[in-house]
Amino acid sequence: MKITSANKPSLFINNLKQGIFIDLLLLAALVSLVVGITAPLMTLEKLYFFENRISLIGAVTQLFEKKEWILFVVIGLFSLCLPFIKITSLMAILHIPHQGNSFLDKLLRWIEHWGKWSMLDVFVVALLLVSVKLGALAKVTVHYGVYVFAGSVILTMIVSFWIDRLARKRDNANE
Repeated sequence: MKITSANKPSLFINNLKQGIFIDLLLLAALVSLVVGITAPLMTLEKLYFFENRISLIGAVTQLFEKKEWILFVVIGLFSLCLPFIKITSLMAILHIPHQGNSFLDKLLRWIEHWGKWSMLDVFVVALLLVSVKLGALAKVTVHYGVYVFAGSVILTMIVSFWIDRLARKRDNANE
């Protein structure tokens, strides 16, 4: 009888204790991502009179309103869309049964291979700091949103590595 991926257990079921911990990390990464994009990243203070708090979602909205299309697309794609896609893909890879050459396995390899680009998210936040038009007497104060957002990126990188390791261990055991 040939065993198909439909009757094979998922990575979560195969590694239940680790799977529960990975799920908790993915949930923490998702919550951190939502908080990180909505929380204030920085405050821009000019001449001690004018103060502007900036969040990632607010900055992307401003870019859209000011018709800065390239920055809007780049920051929106790399800082908003791709992190959500990555987290939901990792959840699917963990919970849906699949084998070595399936779409989910190829997606996992793609996430793991291109995972270093996750730091692009943090770099984009740094670019936001630089791209704000600073006056001669401007002061930028960094807030907790930057750290929460960076935490989400790091958690996602850890989880993708961990899931990739579990998948490779499963594939090696099936050979």
